[in-house]
Amino acid sequence: MRQKAKVETYDAPAGGWGSLNAVMHILTQEEVAILGSEILLKQNKPGGFMCVSCSWAKPASPHPVEFCENGAKATAWEITGKTVTPEFFAQHTLTELRNWSDHQLEEQGRLTHPMRYDADSDRYVAVDWSEAFREIGNELNRLDPRTVIMYTSGRASSEASYMYQLFGRMYGTNNFPDSSNMCHETTSVALPQVIGSPVGTVLLKDFEHTDCIFFFGHNTTTNAPRMLHPLQEAAQRGVPIVTFNPLRERGLERFVNPQSPVQMIAGGTRISSQYHQVRIGGDAAAMVGICKWVIESDDLALANGSARVVDVDFIQQHTAGFEEFAAFCRAQDWHEIERASGLSRVAMRDAANTYMAANAVIANYGMGVTQHKHGVETAKMIVNLLLLRGNIGKPGAGISPIRGHSNVQGQRTVGISEKTKLVPLDKLGELYGFEPPRWDGLTTVDACQGILEGDVRGFLSLGGNFVRAIPERSLMEPAWSGLRLSVQIATKLNRSHIVPGEVTYLLPCLGRIEIDEQASGAQAVSMEDSTACIHGSRGQREPVAKEALSEPAIVAGLAKATLKPNPKVDWDAWTGDYSKVRDAIERTYPDQFRDFNQRMFEPGGFPRPLGARERKWKTPNGKANFTVPKNAFAPPQENDGVYELMTMRADGQFNTTIYNEDDRFRGIQGSRYVILMNSADMEADGLKSGDTVTLVTEAGDGVERSLSELQIVPYDIPRRTIAGYYPECNGLIPLWHYAEGSKVPAAKSVPVRVFKDVPPEIIEGGEIPIATD
Repeated sequence: MRQKAKVETYDAPAGGWGSLNAVMHILTQEEVAILGSEILLKQNKPGGFMCVSCSWAKPASPHPVEFCENGAKATAWEITGKTVTPEFFAQHTLTELRNWSDHQLEEQGRLTHPMRYDADSDRYVAVDWSEAFREIGNELNRLDPRTVIMYTSGRASSEASYMYQLFGRMYGTNNFPDSSNMCHETTSVALPQVIGSPVGTVLLKDFEHTDCIFFFGHNTTTNAPRMLHPLQEAAQRGVPIVTFNPLRERGLERFVNPQSPVQMIAGGTRISSQYHQVRIGGDAAAMVGICKWVIESDDLALANGSARVVDVDFIQQHTAGFEEFAAFCRAQDWHEIERASGLSRVAMRDAANTYMAANAVIANYGMGVTQHKHGVETAKMIVNLLLLRGNIGKPGAGISPIRGHSNVQGQRTVGISEKTKLVPLDKLGELYGFEPPRWDGLTTVDACQGILEGDVRGFLSLGGNFVRAIPERSLMEPAWSGLRLSVQIATKLNRSHIVPGEVTYLLPCLGRIEIDEQASGAQAVSMEDSTACIHGSRGQREPVAKEALSEPAIVAGLAKATLKPNPKVDWDAWTGDYSKVRDAIERTYPDQFRDFNQRMFEPGGFPRPLGARERKWKTPNGKANFTVPKNAFAPPQENDGVYELMTMRADGQFNTTIYNEDDRFRGIQGSRYVILMNSADMEADGLKSGDTVTLVTEAGDGVERSLSELQIVPYDIPRRTIAGYYPECNGLIPLWHYAEGSKVPAAKSVPVRVFKDVPPEIIEGGEIPIATD
């Protein structure tokens, strides 16, 4: 039986004393109270290090303390004094470790030595770096490069990422799935089609000039807490903030700045002026309702000879498709819009009136949009909303997809992509004298399918926890043992490391916060934030172990052991001086990285040039494009017994990293195996608080996907909707259940049935269990 969660109401705002207590707790837990306090003061500061957690923008004039609660947790987690040595692996088999929780595994500390899996003893054993590189190189050269995956998480630096993708393409593969495939690939597919840019257009300074802010599907409290500073400043100026989210997230309700003594005493700031609890997958329908009201208001203004509501000049000069989109909106029935969105007509009208009253609007969105079957279409609907009043390409306005990992956007910029059209293959071939492969590689979903079918034989992972982050866990973990080669480059132990292939290596790397001393001295690295600004970062603490190598050094070691010598690529010179790697990046992308080395420590970062910011639309027709949605009303009609499950993150985690088993803002302590459920649904289904249930995916494909012993917690959540934690609920997501066009797993809307668990005493008594929904 799993430990039951303790559930208590938590009414405090985001930030405040709760955040201070959490920071002190994590520093003490990781045994870095004094060291951590000193290092945290250099976080996200010029000359310091960039946060290893989220990718939110860094201000040119930082606050005295420029880190958030989760950023402090990530820092303490990395600089911990706890270590996982060869002695640890001598004491524990991998079979034993597979019974440990995600938190228990990472909590053991930093990896210190390169290790090789020994199947006879079911343990990792220490190996020399030279031997590891040589044997991995030999294995790679026995495999067809088309069968090898080179995965990256979003934390690796741009320098390491550039070297990694070059190594892979010289080896002969384009299989570069990354964490974007699991989260924000939807953005990278949708935005180029409608505005000609794969990333958002908003800069941090735009928040100082905006008249209105919209949010769709984002838990800012947990996933980008430093963003609460510009939101609070906007709210204090009277800027309306309109939020659409199935759950009420504390940071988008109230925030206390821990750096303000006055606020700590007197209380904080209301953030959202309107909070609309849209049904799961109902964002596009809600936007249709808003756009319908705007367009009909414009029709009325035109009929009355009043000032137009839509920006006619902008639409005529810069866009295409307006008339078709407007006709679609006019034709929609309000009852259908209300059903699909879960909102009233009055709520959508209020949001529309707020939108129409503003001259400059920013629209932010997160995985609540991108991780849906129709996420690409929903992202395009956000663009439709903004284009109506010219809210892209002017100060204080634009579209703002909020990324997760600290450099997931930057990795794509320097070539980590399975899509060859996004990579300057001709330039790489010219610079380094080789013929790059021209075929499109595998996405995350494709890679998983290849592993299941036995077509993928090798898997190299530059960071991350792939096995735990992906869907279809019940099938994927057994299939992983069929891999010939698994190489994991990491700072801490996680689930992916204890599910071995035939030949498995675990290679410890330095973290970003550690001083990276190479031949030319201490090195700096770079990363790109959510606003497409590039920042430099310098390590601040001594490495955890002398045996750990930097990511660039590991990539170079693998490349030298695998590839034939190439006089145009000096891996040793690049490892000895990362500025040479940045020179190479600039030669490859001269428009994006002009004067890279000279600019990388500019306060606030230097922005990459984006045409859409200047209303230069790099689309086939040279216009920003309105699009007519085909599936705006995709949320299903009420289906008896079926719920829509959305996965969520807790206050005590960042992606698959679990700092503790608590979720402070939702009042849950001691367990992550819980399900949030509407009280009316609980009553209708004969459930009460504390009951345990089993979720079974409604798929109809013959694969049984279930998760048991989940504790019911009554919560303010829309009817027929339930929420459970990621990654624990990933096994309920079919591999084929993904966003159309982007293949992002649709983790925010999984159809499931709920069955009440049978009490153990009934089973022990020999009675026949009956499942009820």
